[in-house]
Amino acid sequence: MLAKLSKQFRTFAKNECENSSPLYEHLANKIADDEELLKVATFIPQGQPVPNLLLAGVQYLLSPSKDDLVYFYPSLTTTTRPIKEVYPVFKAFVLSHSDELKALFQEKLVQTNEIRRCSYLYPMMTEIYERHKKPLALLEIGASAGLQLGMDQYNYCYNQQLHINNSNNAFVLSSENRGQPLPASISNAPVVCKRVGIDLNPIDIHNEEELQWLQALIWPEHQERRLLLNQALPILKELDLQLIKGDAIKLIKDIVRDINEDAMLVVYHTHVANQIPLELRLELIEQLKEISMERPLYHCYNNLFDMQLHQDFIDQGDIESIRIMERPDGHARWFKWSNNK
Repeated sequence: MLAKLSKQFRTFAKNECENSSPLYEHLANKIADDEELLKVATFIPQGQPVPNLLLAGVQYLLSPSKDDLVYFYPSLTTTTRPIKEVYPVFKAFVLSHSDELKALFQEKLVQTNEIRRCSYLYPMMTEIYERHKKPLALLEIGASAGLQLGMDQYNYCYNQQLHINNSNNAFVLSSENRGQPLPASISNAPVVCKRVGIDLNPIDIHNEEELQWLQALIWPEHQERRLLLNQALPILKELDLQLIKGDAIKLIKDIVRDINEDAMLVVYHTHVANQIPLELRLELIEQLKEISMERPLYHCYNNLFDMQLHQDFIDQGDIESIRIMERPDGHARWFKWSNNK
């Protein structure tokens, strides 16, 4: 068990944190060699990304007024201490707060819901709207706080030159497209008539404590991600979001029945399916096929059966692959757009 956890922390340090979070890369490599802290991590429920939940739990519990560990977190102080000095302080904090952490592990989920991922979802939505000329009903699986459900309200900047303005506020999602040219449809925002998010533990953006957890999931050095979240909140709070608590695979057919048939249904999820057991992923596909016997729909996703980004059209039980894009950056700093197959 500990050997498996140790490997998870090493993989996380190498594949996720390298060139992205020096603090988490250092901590994850140290934890991988520390039996005491690995034992604390054994209390994290199966299916949850262990390093992410442990590190988010620590950041969530940190008190700027009394914890020395704060001085190593760029998210919590303006002048950070050297990373090489952090581990003893970090370990002492985890061991002295182990009971609180274990309680958090049972109560919280890793649900970052990176808002910048809208940068590659948005062009798909504009293209779908242009093709069908029907208002879109967005249904997000693993919606967290529903940040991506407002994608038609955001401004975008691609490759520092292509600007898409959908609102008058200063909020802009910037991303680099390393693939084929984006569709011309992106200059026209789609009409969205329904915004539904399903999550095992939805985050209420009107609840300060839940918002604090969403902030804790953002890595310490990622100031821009933190800023984007804060800028998006006022926009989201004005929208009619329907966030539903529960298992999407069990609920999706009932939810869809309440969505106007004149709308084009778009079911999507990013960086969520890898937390779902394989048999339930297959069950999701079957549910979508069943729904498609009554109405056509789009399914946009990654991490279901591979790391690539897919857009499928499902009608009468038949799945047509519209596009497959190479694995994008996890936080959507870049992606590789691919035109229709």
